[in-house]
Amino acid sequence: MGCTAVGKTALSLELAERHGCEILSLDSMLVYRGMDIGTAKPSVAERERVPHHLIDLVEPSERYDLRRYLTDFEAAEAEVRARGRIPLVVGGTGLYLQAVLEGLFEGPAPDLELRARLEGRFAEEGGEVLHGELARLDPPSADRIHPNDRKRLVRALEVVLQTGRALSEWQREWTSFGAQKGSRPRRIVGLTLEPQLLEERIRTRTRAMLDAGWAEEAERVRRNGGFGPTAMQALGYREVLRMVDGEASRGETEERIALATRRFARRQRTWLRRFEDLKRVDPGDADAAEVVGRFLFG
Repeated sequence: MGCTAVGKTALSLELAERHGCEILSLDSMLVYRGMDIGTAKPSVAERERVPHHLIDLVEPSERYDLRRYLTDFEAAEAEVRARGRIPLVVGGTGLYLQAVLEGLFEGPAPDLELRARLEGRFAEEGGEVLHGELARLDPPSADRIHPNDRKRLVRALEVVLQTGRALSEWQREWTSFGAQKGSRPRRIVGLTLEPQLLEERIRTRTRAMLDAGWAEEAERVRRNGGFGPTAMQALGYREVLRMVDGEASRGETEERIALATRRFARRQRTWLRRFEDLKRVDPGDADAAEVVGRFLFG
């Protein structure tokens, strides 16, 4: 596990080759075909070095959610183990890891009428207003949900207004879909860097992704079926399309993406703190691969 741009791919490839692993992606956006540059998807060459799973599963126009991921994860894990290989789970989506380890949080059934009212308010009043309400009703959820994250903001408010109980409280209860709590062996490594170094990496990678054709990729996806409601949540694509449409310069786009990525990295760090048995490792250390290898594989 680790924040975006921390160096998960390079280290995971080295570990997988040393220890006979195949990689199971723990990333909610790598499932989309054609969204390669903007999601920093492992390259074809990297996937030829080590087999990767849970990548390129659906078109960007399709909806993909946590329940689907768990079903696909369990199938991929069984397939890897049947070949006598070790599944190495790599990514930065903390919610997916919690679900893999502890099962799927169901929560209350949706209240579609209440949701529609909240969606309407979001459109008319803006996310900051709704986020302020959530901060009063459910501070832990407000801390990890950005005011512009319409889907998650509306859902969190829907739950607390519908049930009188905060989403953060509901999320402590996980059902048996997926792993039964405590049933999976759990050796979790969290790759961490100093914030200043991570910010430098984020800026460097953002420039490199734009140089590599991120704008052309985003326009191609939009032209060939478009972004569905879940794919459009991928970091940076909205900003890149604004640049494509002439609404922002290259420099403005870089700044906006870098800022959004730093905020996203903070939320990822918050998720990492949930896993108390996680071993923290600096991927820049010369012996990082040895340290992680001993911890994971003995």
